[in-house]
Amino acid sequence: MIFSITTCNFCSQVKELFRSMNVSHFSLELDQTEDGERLKEALYELTMETSVPVVFVRQNQVGGYQKTLQAHKEGTLKKLLEVNGQAEGHSYDYDLIVIGGGSGGLAASKEAAKLGKKVLVLDYVVPTPLGTRWGLGGTCVNVGCIPKKLMHQTALLGQAISDAPKFGWQMDPKVKHSWETMTEAVQNYIGSLNWGYRVALRDNKVTYENAYGELVGPHRVKATNNKGAEKFYTAERFLIATGERPRYPGIPGDKEYCITSDDLFSLHYCPGKTLVVGASYVALECAGFLAGLGLDVTVMVRSILLRGFDQDMANKIGEHMEEHGIKFIKRCVPTKIEQIKNGTPGILKVTAHHTDNSEIITGEYNTVLLAIGRDSCTRKIGLERIGVKINEKTGKIPVSDEEQTNVPYIYAIGDVLEDKLELTPVAIQAGRLLVRRLYGKSAVKCDYVNVPTTVFTPLEYGACGYSEEKAIEKFGEDNIEVYHSYFWPLEWTVPARDNNKCYAKIICHIPDKERVVGFHVLGPNAGEITQGFAAAIKCGMTKEVLDSTIGIHPVCAEVFTSLSVTKRSGGDILQSGC
Repeated sequence: MIFSITTCNFCSQVKELFRSMNVSHFSLELDQTEDGERLKEALYELTMETSVPVVFVRQNQVGGYQKTLQAHKEGTLKKLLEVNGQAEGHSYDYDLIVIGGGSGGLAASKEAAKLGKKVLVLDYVVPTPLGTRWGLGGTCVNVGCIPKKLMHQTALLGQAISDAPKFGWQMDPKVKHSWETMTEAVQNYIGSLNWGYRVALRDNKVTYENAYGELVGPHRVKATNNKGAEKFYTAERFLIATGERPRYPGIPGDKEYCITSDDLFSLHYCPGKTLVVGASYVALECAGFLAGLGLDVTVMVRSILLRGFDQDMANKIGEHMEEHGIKFIKRCVPTKIEQIKNGTPGILKVTAHHTDNSEIITGEYNTVLLAIGRDSCTRKIGLERIGVKINEKTGKIPVSDEEQTNVPYIYAIGDVLEDKLELTPVAIQAGRLLVRRLYGKSAVKCDYVNVPTTVFTPLEYGACGYSEEKAIEKFGEDNIEVYHSYFWPLEWTVPARDNNKCYAKIICHIPDKERVVGFHVLGPNAGEITQGFAAAIKCGMTKEVLDSTIGIHPVCAEVFTSLSVTKRSGGDILQSGC
């Protein structure tokens, strides 16, 4: 390691010395580094060398120009370069450094360690504007899938309690819900997962540091902990798995008074009357379970619901939510958030305007939850220093089909990837397969096609394959057939609710023996249903195969074995019983 300045003749001579010895080295050019002056000061305090170059070999200080030449002359430099008695041309601290301790990064790190590689994981949670932070495990575990599903389950239990009297249960006295009890239980479970991940890294001999990773030069990263202490490490390869964080609209009061999903799941008080801004799956899921807990919930939507998902299904979700008391303010965006009263919760005044006219509206809420999208955590980790290209507009990283960036030793997985699905299981799969290719002689690549997913709105939505819009765009409207039907879960018949709200749809490619290229279901346990059918779709399931499959009675999924009405026929699909 050579601390250098590009215009320094002595630095050039030291670099030439190592080249003549056929020793690869890394030079940190202090005049080309953003925080070069601060590094100079730190370097002086550490080494007492008043000028560059300053040379380190295997973390041992050699010194400046004269000391380095002297060490070479006396043979001590050669000894420092030897490993097990043999000179080594290039040495790194680690085989792989993973920046980001989310699901994908952890999966990749453990897989690499199992294959005998020396691995370091750097993970650091930058607190939200309101100060919320969390432990190891990334978004999914701490502020995403896990707490979301648990709070969705809480709302489902509330619905079950509402249904219970129709099944003979006597609910007296009236059942109440405690936000504090729920969040404490959820956070306790998440805490156990955080601890489990740390133990798993230790058991797999993966080094973990709770530090912010920032690339400072070729094969070199700076790790800064929460006290500001810095360490530097080198690695043969790096994996970027930093994920995303919620976006703020950049309006007055957004960061001062609003919360995001990063804050919601550990909020120490009930949010009360809530405005959810956004139409993403995060927005609708949060609005759904908050309403399911009995809160007054309004959703402010700029354009369409669930952009990127099948719009037929998205609109049915919206209709169901409205029928169950969630209010929607459509074609509207907030312009200002003001605090009227402090408290937990307080009272906020929201000013907004319609997108298609100049009408201004205002409203008062206890909590404003922003869910307008997420930004990739790629702009402040030093990628530009080593030449890694990102999409300047989105921050996403373009990669090859092997998750390799334009810089050969830098790889990326997960939500930071351009034009890839932002799903936890995808990141896990991609991370494991990448490591097996790098270190395990595998050639298997991650398949980003036909990936199943579920949106946990009150009426759950499971999907796999193409949306109807995308199928028409790819295959042509005349080449697809859409089979569909409503259905009524048996469990909902006794309480007599939500008849003809659950919905099943498959999209078939006619020229390919009506192969199923899109699968969509609205109903209870949609994720459980979709997971099973996803395997069949990857195996090339056709409509004929579905029709020949005997259904399990009485379950929701059996509707897919008897779909007979096509959309283009206009036939009746309403159901009068299970």
